[in-house]
Amino acid sequence: MVKKSNIEWTEMTWNPVTGCTKVSPGCKHCYAEVMSKRLRAMGAERYQNGFKVTLHEDTVNLPLSWKRSRTVFVNSMSDLFQERVPLTFIRRIFETMRNCPQHQFQVLTKRAERLAEVAGELEWSPNIWMGVSVENQDFAYRARLLRAVPASVRFISVEPLLGRIDRLPLSGIHWVIVGGESGPGARPMKSTWVESIYRQCRDKNVPFFFKQWGGVQKHRTGRELFGQVFDEMPRSQPAAL
Repeated sequence: MVKKSNIEWTEMTWNPVTGCTKVSPGCKHCYAEVMSKRLRAMGAERYQNGFKVTLHEDTVNLPLSWKRSRTVFVNSMSDLFQERVPLTFIRRIFETMRNCPQHQFQVLTKRAERLAEVAGELEWSPNIWMGVSVENQDFAYRARLLRAVPASVRFISVEPLLGRIDRLPLSGIHWVIVGGESGPGARPMKSTWVESIYRQCRDKNVPFFFKQWGGVQKHRTGRELFGQVFDEMPRSQPAAL
């Protein structure tokens, strides 16, 4: 349930929960669902439930054994804030993260409503970053809900970017990631959509990370925007709300 990650903005993944359900257009070609089915077919023990929500109790305390400082994407194969994950289990994940100050944990959700509902019942520490996914203008409201969450870094993952977003709420946001969809059936992303978000980040002085153009063969389309790679990360001491 732990492995080195090829995701450009993190170092490794930790999956105390696997499986999920679709909630918005960005879920249509979910890579985690495809991977779960593949792992099940290969006989992987932890994926015998396929993409059904599964809690892996024995992995909750795993980060406590890692000595070297790492940047960790939490639940790359699921969504910690989906309704089928009990609040008690979420609290246990947060306890582990608080007890590992040597690591930086990145949590990402599409369930901004539940996040906002339970954020006050969780104990936050500076090494817990919290983000929401926004795929088009219809779901930009998730960023507004995120602003009330007391995380040291609040970030937006605009991936897959499926439509123009000219009003991305950036007040109280410390980082923006943008990327196109990749793999079979990948929906196209227009350069003008990316450029609009880039300009909004520059206007608000928010670090901008461009992950990929995507496509069926993402290695061919690359990661350059305006002829350069943008790997900006959040500042060490983000501004207060």
